[in-house]
Amino acid sequence: MGKVKKLKPSQVAVKIPLEQDIEETRFAQPKNRNKVRSRKDEEEQFVGSDLSRKILSIAREQQRELESPKTCGTSAKFHTTKLGKPDDSDLEDEEDTLEPDTFYENIEVNPDDEKAMEKFMSTNPAPRRTLADIIMEKLTEKKTELETHFSDAGTMQMQDLDPRVKEMYEGVRDVLRKYRSGKLPKAFKIIPSLRNWEQILYITDPPSWSAAAMYQGTRIFASNLKEKMAQRFFNLVLLPRIRDDLAEYKRLNFHLYQALRKALFKPGGFMKGFLLPLLESGNCSLREAIIVGSVIARNSIPILHSSAAILKIAEMDYTGANSIFLRIFFDKKYALPYRVVDAVVFHFLRFERDSREMPVLWHQAFLTFVQRYKADISSEQRDALLELLKKQTHFSITPEIRRELQNAKCRDAETEPPKMDFD
Repeated sequence: MGKVKKLKPSQVAVKIPLEQDIEETRFAQPKNRNKVRSRKDEEEQFVGSDLSRKILSIAREQQRELESPKTCGTSAKFHTTKLGKPDDSDLEDEEDTLEPDTFYENIEVNPDDEKAMEKFMSTNPAPRRTLADIIMEKLTEKKTELETHFSDAGTMQMQDLDPRVKEMYEGVRDVLRKYRSGKLPKAFKIIPSLRNWEQILYITDPPSWSAAAMYQGTRIFASNLKEKMAQRFFNLVLLPRIRDDLAEYKRLNFHLYQALRKALFKPGGFMKGFLLPLLESGNCSLREAIIVGSVIARNSIPILHSSAAILKIAEMDYTGANSIFLRIFFDKKYALPYRVVDAVVFHFLRFERDSREMPVLWHQAFLTFVQRYKADISSEQRDALLELLKKQTHFSITPEIRRELQNAKCRDAETEPPKMDFD
């Protein structure tokens, strides 16, 4: 048998008289429970003491943070938090919302360096040609000739415009002057497909476009124009606008910087229509060279276009900006053809008899070239470069160049044949 469970005191039946039991079962007995009802709006009117202290302490701390910038003379800093990582599909849209400093730093040019570069600028810079100059020349030609046929696809064909067409594109001009964001007029998007696109573009007055409109225009023309036509757009519209903006504000607008990046979608047109004319002008400033160079350094460019640009820069008249762009191209570590390497060697050797003291930029470009391509020069060129170091010296850079050249294994160095063991 199992154990007998003991009953709790509350479970033990209490003996009561029969008549009392009958009396109690006739009527329901009230329960010993007091239900307190309260309204929610009445509870919210009162806050506990602990919570009150926390609220007051937080309020005092916020008040001190707001008052501290006024007393210290500094502005409050607001921190932003980025959530997650953007998808690759959103990178195109993200470019339009990023701050300019994510692409290049706020450049402060040293006045001494700028004066040193001015010594190597051309005293008679080439006159700058704009789209308006080209249009006026074509209009003059049209007055003397009734019809002119051009064999070059990149040249402009002038023709009489319907007054309604001219009036429509004058309205497009007014829109582009105030454009900030949003959709562009359809009449503007079809300009690249027109035969006389330069004449129509002249009506819209590109120098008066807003920076955002210039960016959108560069995107459209770089995507829809052929190489030669894009080259003319970069040279006649984009280049003057970039230079004027830098001369006026000493830094480049974010939308114009983005326009430079979009122009590299046509690398051949960018080199021939923007970079080389900028250097051939002879008055490219240090600020212009650094900012445009940052675009080239951050974007991928095919080796064919880069090699052609290096060859042209090495052969043109020297300015300080030439060294900046040569160094940027050298840092891309292309496998350059020997013809390009030889042109760069002769570029440096022609300063052997130059009585001027070469700027630091020249020595830095020389060092970068030797570090990257010392194995691609001949032994004769190496000896000539070592002789050059006796004439053009820099106290800290020249020893590094000499060490690289002395340890270089030239491209024409004979290798010793392996020894055969006949035992």
